[in-house]
Amino acid sequence: MTIEELLEQCIQKNLIDLTISGLKKKNEELPVKIKVRPVAMKDKIEYQVSEFIGRKVFHKNYKKDELKKKITDWMQEDYKQAQFTMTDATAQILSGKHSQTVKYKKCKEVRVQRDLSHNRTKRYILPEGTPVGFLIDLGVMTKEGKIVRQKYDKYRQINRFLEFVEDILPQLSKEREQTIIDFGCGKSYLTFAMYYYLKELKGYDIRIIGLDLKEDVIAHCNELKDKYGYGKLSFLVGDIASYTDVDAVDMVVTLHACDTATDYALAKAVQWGAKVILSVPCCQHEANRMMENELLQPVLQYGILKERMAAIMTDAVRANLLTAKGYDTQILEFIDMEHTPKNLLIRAVYTGKDSENAAEALKNMEEALHLNLTLNKLMGE
Repeated sequence: MTIEELLEQCIQKNLIDLTISGLKKKNEELPVKIKVRPVAMKDKIEYQVSEFIGRKVFHKNYKKDELKKKITDWMQEDYKQAQFTMTDATAQILSGKHSQTVKYKKCKEVRVQRDLSHNRTKRYILPEGTPVGFLIDLGVMTKEGKIVRQKYDKYRQINRFLEFVEDILPQLSKEREQTIIDFGCGKSYLTFAMYYYLKELKGYDIRIIGLDLKEDVIAHCNELKDKYGYGKLSFLVGDIASYTDVDAVDMVVTLHACDTATDYALAKAVQWGAKVILSVPCCQHEANRMMENELLQPVLQYGILKERMAAIMTDAVRANLLTAKGYDTQILEFIDMEHTPKNLLIRAVYTGKDSENAAEALKNMEEALHLNLTLNKLMGE
């Protein structure tokens, strides 16, 4: 498929959004990121382009053919990546110095199109103006349901996480109790949000266990869950590596578990045969200590570049190991990258289809970089 054919397939009413990023050359006059979404203008569809330059965002509407030409020019001259999200597919353009790669993949589940009104208000799963007990007690919301200004990023993060949960609802059965474990739950903003959304708003029969090493934090979370009457939500002091109190788990969540703690959580999830895994890794130090490659030495000699590359390689290893174990695995942006460079989310849904190709390709990459990470050992790879 050519870029022209891809754009004809994607720039139409089923497009949800498009993000173009990764400048090929540093240029302060060009946007660091471009976002595109369809908008309804009277009786026709146009496309709103938002260009992010410094701290400012500039908006302009284009007709279909105008936009297709703009995207073609951007990808040929200025940008490395374009990521399309459709109601029924995902697509990607990767543009290098001498070649361009085009990918298009149909989705198993059809997504709901967003509001196409030109001046739309962002729809949050937990809308502002509706008081929610745990958000009030955690300082995110006032008693009137207004979002505390200093906590707005946290409010956005909670809703973004619930969007990921919303996407995997078809994987959770309503016919029986679903067991969910949140490793490294901390203050449990997202744990409470997940329970409230699944139990109170969606009516799932769920049991959620939050696990963390900090006794005072766990005690406070248990006080709050008792206050709200969340009878199937419990918080325990415990370590990810040694937790054995359940035999089967339907969904495992691990957010910002540091370094190899993420690996222990992922390995546990695979051992339990968890249907869904949501993981936001953090502090990938292990690969940084191991990674060596003569060809990449011009990169690896710089500490900050090696650190970033180690994080990318670690998450690539994790995603591919999950794929090799029968999971349909994606790496997604949790919240906008301007907030933190570490907020990538690994989402894995069990299909039972092991991938020998993923395992073989991963083995070759690890040998080239001298990597033998904890997750390999825990999964017996």
